[in-house]
Amino acid sequence: MTSCLLSASGIRKSFKIGKNRLDVLKDVDLSVEVGELVALMGPSGSGKSTLLNIVGGLLKSDAGQITLGEHEYGTKNPIHLNDLRRNSIGWIFQNFNLLEHLSIEDNVAFTLTLSGASISEARKKAKNALERVGLGDRLKFFPQQLSGGQNQRVSIARAISGDRPLLLADEPTGNLDSESGNTIVHLFQELCHDSHNPIALLMVTHDPVLASKADRILLLKNGQLLPTSPLKEGVN
Repeated sequence: MTSCLLSASGIRKSFKIGKNRLDVLKDVDLSVEVGELVALMGPSGSGKSTLLNIVGGLLKSDAGQITLGEHEYGTKNPIHLNDLRRNSIGWIFQNFNLLEHLSIEDNVAFTLTLSGASISEARKKAKNALERVGLGDRLKFFPQQLSGGQNQRVSIARAISGDRPLLLADEPTGNLDSESGNTIVHLFQELCHDSHNPIALLMVTHDPVLASKADRILLLKNGQLLPTSPLKEGVN
């Protein structure tokens, strides 16, 4: 670990349910270092996805501040955070969200053109990203020609293709068998611990076996993060 990439402090969020308000997040503080793979766990309804959406600039908090590189946000309206989402954060979801009529190369390149890249630049970055996740020999394949684990690798390639420093993954192995899930988490380890171009990754998961492969586990319970410590070296 070399430096703090993401820092959040005092994050609060509540939702109105009928005449009552449900406090989902209560003064949450967290940080993620460059090159760190962090697993976020907690019971159903504990606020994991809410916290991830706030960190990702998709949902504003009621209070608190988040710093990611040059960006400071938290209580800002998401409509003002397009630059943050476009350039600094890559998302990986449980569902792959790939366009079936496009090759996997075009799936990755298409999202880059939406961010303003030229077609030639988008194809170059798409090829590099797919090679990085081990799919360089399947550029012209379509999603239906690949396994679930391979399609998730395409979605990871899409997330890293824009050279974003932070990846957010919401149950990224939820639709995969255990073997494919292990392959994805090992890929996350490789991406985070790459000595030349490390990224940071915050992953929501319910699977303790997968979480044990992270550098650190955060446990969210009753809207608060419980104290945790780094996992011992050698856990994999």
